[in-house]
Amino acid sequence: MPAPSEPPTRRSAPEKAVARRTRVWDLPTRIFHWTLATAVIAQVATGLAGVMEWHFRIGYLLLALLLFRLVWGFVGGHWSRFRSFAYGPGSLTGYLRGRAHPDHLVGHTPLGALSVFALLGLLVLQVATGLVADDEISTTGPLSRFVSSAVSGAATQWHAVPGKWLLIALIALHVLAVLFHVLVKRHRLVRPMLDGDKLLEDRTDAAASRDDAALRLLALAVFAACAAFATWIATLRS
Repeated sequence: MPAPSEPPTRRSAPEKAVARRTRVWDLPTRIFHWTLATAVIAQVATGLAGVMEWHFRIGYLLLALLLFRLVWGFVGGHWSRFRSFAYGPGSLTGYLRGRAHPDHLVGHTPLGALSVFALLGLLVLQVATGLVADDEISTTGPLSRFVSSAVSGAATQWHAVPGKWLLIALIALHVLAVLFHVLVKRHRLVRPMLDGDKLLEDRTDAAASRDDAALRLLALAVFAACAAFATWIATLRS
């Protein structure tokens, strides 16, 4: 007689990854992000409309915000620090080839980091050239008296034409990239920049950003110092 067959063993279902809520973006970074976005849109609009008094006022706000972000890139929450998203060429190549490191999906991706640095760098250049610009008609930057007429002229030309349109192009590219990741790749990008948290699998060994009262007080002190400096720069225009 044939041996009775053994009852089939039941295969255990694969364990589902358990998600945990992790603080990625600290509150000062989130406030900075949305304030900068609003200020840049207003700056472009006032520049195109020729409302120069408000263009300068918003420019001083941008100066304070950029100075704050420069400092915050060294003392802010973990994922807000420059070292957390200053990727090398190898990381960028691996990400583009689909071999992303787990950390690439927590804070800024290598491609997103390039976009962030490009936008911040161009904004710094636009603010700097605006401060020394002089169109020799009605618009004069507060620091134009400290540079030669040749430097002021070159800064004015860059600020008004290539710099402005390059900034608009980068903003459009940034918005399209966000829409692509949200609508096509189904990545949660907007919500974490509102509440600060991302849902990460337990297998992802990602550090959480510090976001306590002491850090927020530090951010307030840093921004107050940056705003005071921008205000002092503004007084040089009169």
